[in-house]
Amino acid sequence: MNQSNDHKLITMFNQKKIALIAHDHRKQDLAEWVSINKNILENHLLCGTGTTSRILSDLTGLKIKAFHSGPLGGDQQIGSRIVEGDIDFMIFFWDPLSAQPHDPDVRALLRIAALYNIPIATNNSTADFLISSPFMSSEYTRHVIDYNSRLHPN
Repeated sequence: MNQSNDHKLITMFNQKKIALIAHDHRKQDLAEWVSINKNILENHLLCGTGTTSRILSDLTGLKIKAFHSGPLGGDQQIGSRIVEGDIDFMIFFWDPLSAQPHDPDVRALLRIAALYNIPIATNNSTADFLISSPFMSSEYTRHVIDYNSRLHPN
């Protein structure tokens, strides 16, 4: 990680670290998307929230590190991995029509992802664009605003 003025430069390497998450009513959609893109995803490091990871792994045979279920802290675990630099981007098929008991955690996760400038796909179309990007198989440097320097100027 390098630093440039008030930005941190974070390199995402050829093998991306991808979080896979889906709300209950979108798990089938994500499972279909992962199945279609299995040949690309198998070249990357995958993780996700509990139930989603198990469903995807059972269906596709992909190795996916499972954290807790979202309502039991999985969203927060994913968020902390983003902060630590252990997740490069996120595929999060969320359900915009159903209230979730852990909505504050979901909002916090999306805020952290935006704060650390990681790509986020919340639907099939965006996920297709991300996975077909030439950056999927090459290095990419993210420019992350250094909010610490803005909060605590010298």
